[in-house]
This record gives sequence, structure tokens and C-alpha cells, in this order.
Amino acid sequence: MLMKSPFLLWNSCLLILSGLALLFIFPVAGQIDLSLIQPWVDSAGQFASKGDWYLATLNHTYVKKVLTLVYLVFFMLWCASFKVEKLKARRWQYGYMFWVSMLCTCMIGLIKAHSAHACPWAMTQQTATGFVWDFSATAGHCFPGGHASTGFALVTGYFCYRLRERNRAWFYLFAGLTLGFAMGWAQMMRGAHFLSHNLWTGWICLTINFVLYAVTEKYHVSLPDRNSVPQAQLDVVK
Repeated sequence: MLMKSPFLLWNSCLLILSGLALLFIFPVAGQIDLSLIQPWVDSAGQFASKGDWYLATLNHTYVKKVLTLVYLVFFMLWCASFKVEKLKARRWQYGYMFWVSMLCTCMIGLIKAHSAHACPWAMTQQTATGFVWDFSATAGHCFPGGHASTGFALVTGYFCYRLRERNRAWFYLFAGLTLGFAMGWAQMMRGAHFLSHNLWTGWICLTINFVLYAVTEKYHVSLPDRNSVPQAQLDVVK
């Protein structure tokens, strides 16, 4: 299947290479993680921005609620498409957008719930001269980044619309990657996650989308173009 589609071929290679890069170049709690989080931890191992309103309330609460509302709108449109005739043509897109996005966030939550990785703010131990990182800490269920998944899941829109509405598809890809990264970076500033936690979240969301798109590609291709004239209207014109 991969060899028949350049899109699937190139993206499978990209996912494999990026996954290997995360494993070997950007390991969890590795040197890059520690360097990036260092500006946000003080000499005693405390994260001063942990309770910052913009990071803890605006980012972690309100932004997440807004995105949750976006997904709920897709769900309501999908439900309405079974009753409202003019929404019927987009039923697949509405349902695909909601259910695949939910699968992404639920999968991240499932992995996170069974993860032994602790949060950075639970890994610092104060000493007489400052603090040290306790890499043996396991409490926290902090990998991958759950909050960022709400943003990264928007990339579902790219796969949903890429064949018929390219501008909309690129919008969802850009919005998903930007929001996911920004939400994850804010969590890193609070000490809730290392950056690698959130990069893995993005990778998992993209991989789930890629696999499901590969499985359903024939159906995506068979969908009518939104600008095409329905056959019933053509018959009336004739």
C-alpha cells in the first residue's frame, strides 16, 4: 500500500526517521531536555512559574476548554448530519475529525496513565549547594504530555481535508503543530513536562493519523469534490 502512494511512502519514512531522532538524539530527560528546562528552574530546584496565571490557568485551563469546544462542535455537526440534509455530504469529515482526534487524546492519556516517568517538578532534590535531578523518580505518570495532545490532535484536519480542501488542511496542520508545541512549551516552563514529553505527544498523534489515513485512503479518494455538482442537479438541468 505504501509503495502505491508517494504521500504514504514519504510520510512513513518521515515518521520513522523522526521517531529514531527522538529516541537517540532527543531522549527523555537527556541533555537537551535538561538544557531547555534549566532557565525555568531556580537554584533550589523550584519552578517559579508553576502557578503562573498565564501558564497554569490561561494555557492549561481556558485554551484547553476552547479546543474541547471545537471538537464538540464537530461531534454535534456529525450527529446533526443524520437529520439535516445539507450536512449529510460532510458527515464523513465531521465524524473523522471528531473520532480520530478523540482517539489521539485518549491514546495519549492511556499511555500516560501507565507511564513510570515523573514530572520534572517531582524530580528535583535540594542539596546544600543547590539541587540535583533524581532520575529514579517514578511517581507522576508524566509521559507523554497530555495537555499538548489537545492541540496536536488538530492535525487530524490535515488528513481529513488534504485531498479536497487544501487550504483548510494546511490550516489544521499549522494550527495543530503550533498549538501543540506552544501548549507543551508552557507546560515545560511550569515544570510539568520535559519538551521531549510533548514532542512524543506530537509524534504519536501524527502516527495515529497517518495509520488511520493509510487504512481509509481509498475512502478519502472516493469522496466527491465539494465543488462538484450533484448528479441529481445535473439530471434536472438536462
